[in-house]
Amino acid sequence: MIIEPRMRGFICVTSHPDGCAQSVKNQIEYIKSKGTIDGAKKVLVIGASTGFGLSSRITAAFGSDAATIGVFFEKPPLEGKPGSPGWYNSAAFETEANKAGLYAKSVNGDAFSNEIKRQTLDLIKADLGQVDLVIYSLASPVRLHPVTGVLHRSVLKPIGATYTNKTVDFHTGVVTDISIAPCQDDDIANTVAVMGGEDWAMWMDALKAENLLAPGVKTVAYSYIGPSLTEAVYRKGTIGRAKDHLEATAFSISDSLKSVDGEAFVSVNKALVTQASSAIPVIPLYISLLYKIMKEEGIHEGCIEQIQRLYQDRLYTGNPIPTDEKGRIRVDDWEMRDDVQEKVATLWKQATTESLPEIGDLEGYRKDFLNLFGFDFAGVDYKADTDEMVGIPSIV
Repeated sequence: MIIEPRMRGFICVTSHPDGCAQSVKNQIEYIKSKGTIDGAKKVLVIGASTGFGLSSRITAAFGSDAATIGVFFEKPPLEGKPGSPGWYNSAAFETEANKAGLYAKSVNGDAFSNEIKRQTLDLIKADLGQVDLVIYSLASPVRLHPVTGVLHRSVLKPIGATYTNKTVDFHTGVVTDISIAPCQDDDIANTVAVMGGEDWAMWMDALKAENLLAPGVKTVAYSYIGPSLTEAVYRKGTIGRAKDHLEATAFSISDSLKSVDGEAFVSVNKALVTQASSAIPVIPLYISLLYKIMKEEGIHEGCIEQIQRLYQDRLYTGNPIPTDEKGRIRVDDWEMRDDVQEKVATLWKQATTESLPEIGDLEGYRKDFLNLFGFDFAGVDYKADTDEMVGIPSIV
């Protein structure tokens, strides 16, 4: 079939297998170009199919020759209907890993469930024995709690008062004001249940209980802080409460890992175009202004550059891992530079539908968004007939 991007609101409902494969190959080539990382050799990535999780798996495999197990929840293709981009990303990753002689297997299902945890533990036990790095990079809007059976839904809302600010429809480039009503009732608790640290701790407890964590194991979850411009809807909103919980969980996990000389960290990463961030009002406008500045300064990074720097310059230097006053690894340091944020704040005041094409990088935003779904990659013939029925070699 010929596959074209089809939009529904802030998501694309199609994905291109050849484009996703090209995306994975580009990331692999970048990692190879940066040299060897003396890192982990047996790696579990929970949330391994897109964004930071996919880049974490690629960096471990092609930077450190690591065996990797990836856990994700993706839709396989049907005749005449493409699979999800994460499905095609994972298929391409396993194909390239197999060519390179690297162990790579994947578990497809709800990572919040006891069943998928059990399958993953059994796979580690059978094939790897233990893991020395666990990346936790889940990005789901809902969670069926494995103990209570309650279905929790996260919300993107401010706390206490209505939030009003500028935003942009990145499809049309129209800048408008938007107001977001404050959260109510159980919104905070539900968001924390989905996006906080409880499931990360459950994974680590399960791995430890069955002696599947190697001595000196590291585990890392990903977070975001962002600027004062977005804090009312992000860091001081319902998501921020979940991120606070995630970051606090790192300390309790570290305590539980002392017996195996292990450590848990939260890495605060840069603002990037993801399926999740595209749906958050205000964030697309902020990112388009940020990209313009960071590209001009020569300090722009995508997911793969961020994770390569995290592994090379933070996790595996042979020295104690540098953290901020709250114990967090910071690879958002270039984004949060005073000079960068001052320029963003100045441009924010100037941002209108008419001025944005000049002062922002909306085209870069749109390209990155299309790239998420395998579109707009050089070297891919999007007018050619494409086989949508791509399988993942080692799916469990």
